Amino acid sequence: MSYQAYLSQARRLFPHQGNPRSALTRSASLIWLAILLWITLFSPAHSAEPIAAPCTAQILQVSATQGSNDGQRPNDTQWQPVTLPDNWMERWPGYNGTVWYRVDWQAACAAASGQALALAVESIVMAGEIYVNNDLIWRDESLIEPLSRSWNMPRYWRLSPSLLKDGVNTIWVRVVGVASQAPGMGPLHLGEAQAIQQLYKDLWWRNRAMFAVNLIVSAVMGAIFFCLWLANRKQSDCGWYALMILFWVLFLSNVLMTSPWPFSDTVTIAKANGMALVLYVACFCMFIWRFGEQHMPRLEKALWITSAILIVMLALAPATMLRPALALCTLVPSAFFLLNCLQFPIYALRTRKLEHLILAGSLFLFFVVAVYDLLLLLRIIDIGRPLSPFSSIAAMLCMSGVFGLRHARNMWRIERFNEELEQGINHARTELGATLAREHSLVLTNTRLQERLQISHDLHDGLGGSLVRMMAMVEQADTPLQNQQFLSLLKLIRDDLRQTIDTGSSTGVKVPATPGEWIAPLRHRFMQLLDDLEIEASWAVPAQWQTQPNALQCLALTRLVEEAMINIVKHSRAPHVHMRMWQAETELLTLQIEDDGVGFDVDAVRQAGISIGMRSMQARIAAVGGKLDVQSAPGRTVLTVTLQLVPIKT
Repeated sequence: MSYQAYLSQARRLFPHQGNPRSALTRSASLIWLAILLWITLFSPAHSAEPIAAPCTAQILQVSATQGSNDGQRPNDTQWQPVTLPDNWMERWPGYNGTVWYRVDWQAACAAASGQALALAVESIVMAGEIYVNNDLIWRDESLIEPLSRSWNMPRYWRLSPSLLKDGVNTIWVRVVGVASQAPGMGPLHLGEAQAIQQLYKDLWWRNRAMFAVNLIVSAVMGAIFFCLWLANRKQSDCGWYALMILFWVLFLSNVLMTSPWPFSDTVTIAKANGMALVLYVACFCMFIWRFGEQHMPRLEKALWITSAILIVMLALAPATMLRPALALCTLVPSAFFLLNCLQFPIYALRTRKLEHLILAGSLFLFFVVAVYDLLLLLRIIDIGRPLSPFSSIAAMLCMSGVFGLRHARNMWRIERFNEELEQGINHARTELGATLAREHSLVLTNTRLQERLQISHDLHDGLGGSLVRMMAMVEQADTPLQNQQFLSLLKLIRDDLRQTIDTGSSTGVKVPATPGEWIAPLRHRFMQLLDDLEIEASWAVPAQWQTQPNALQCLALTRLVEEAMINIVKHSRAPHVHMRMWQAETELLTLQIEDDGVGFDVDAVRQAGISIGMRSMQARIAAVGGKLDVQSAPGRTVLTVTLQLVPIKT
């Protein structure tokens, strides 16, 4: 029906826009118009001339014979009929080298008709070349070791009419193979070009593209889980999964490689591929056990010992024994693989964990597919194609879901932990605030007590000593003191009070440059009093500091000398006093005060706690890192102070 006919039909259905119609009538009319349009657009166009039937080809005979490595075709008397696909090990066991295949065929149309024919070959194991009649149409890059690898490479050629002749045509295929690699030739397809090209695309997707997708997905998943393992080394299952994927990628690369590089020959790459399969299965088992938290040390040890034996056997196997060695390295790991795929679902039913059950389901799928592919590999069945490329992708996606579920659960646990942690922190913050308030109150109280104690020590050691000196001077004066003398005494008390206020707790007091400058004020203050009491005193200090004490240490020594001299004046009745200072070591300062008075019981005074001056001296010296030793007996009392000095870094 033409466009005008459709237009006329539409006008009949919709005479004019203003004509009212029911919704049902309009809907039926629209559907009818759509059907008419679909028939016109998608029905084949009619032509006055009939369409010619497609040109087909009929294979008459396929035969094979051994050939020489020089590439020359053998004579016609040695050919044996074969059926494609063909493995020549069934006829010539252990044969390595060249085999020629001869395919006689005839087209259903004349060569001069100009209709396109095409040729497709599924595989050549391992390398080869193809002639149509006497014309070379294709040749592998290398027909000697290292052989090119065309065993999983479908190929397609559109046959030019100039290559063909009327009647019977011949396709010559030269195949160079190795006995251990099932050498031979795959199916060959001849026929109409478009149909053969579509067949070639299907073969390419099934034999190449699907494996490439599998390899890419596997590599990406392996990289992701490797990064997860690096982020958390405790997730050993992620590490084993990444290692398993590494060996799976190496094993799968054998399908896509068209050259044995970086290996030297076909036998070596076959050995490497077998080793990759062994290690893949070993890592697969370790991953399953670690993921399921299964601890089987004896089984793990047996697994790795078996894997090591198989790898060594493969490495040492000669070319003549490579085929049974490869078969053994396929069957033994397959047994481990299948048994593990069976035991884990049973284990998952016991644990009833969701991620275990999901993995168990994917492993059961693996088990079914692995058994099917193994039967295909061993040629026990010959139905269909291997399903591992499809099942491995599905299993990897399933594994990503399992780990995603685990990650989501962990994130939920982290969020819950963070909430509990936040609540705990708030509670701890409240308790800490209350505790800090109590501690602050205690610190303030303790600081006040320390300040009072420090003031009492300073008043006792400084101002108290001055008062004692003044009292002694008043008591021992022959005549009453005049007003000017009392005024001088009061000024001395004022000066001592100022010194106590200014230097009592300051660390910024300037340290005298020499021991002589340090002792001079003390000597001046006490010599008049000692002379009035007829007490002979000697003062011996070194000329220079070997290591200078700090300000606090100087102040502590000053207070100690003041307290010691006051005690001598008040209690000792000693006729002689000796004050000595020395530095036997660079960082050790010793000060000693000795008198020959009545002495006292040191232990009794300490236990009774009646001497404020004794406690003050010990506290001051201990505060600056020193040690005070007091020894007393009738006729001799010795106070020895030892200070550990710290060199000032410049």
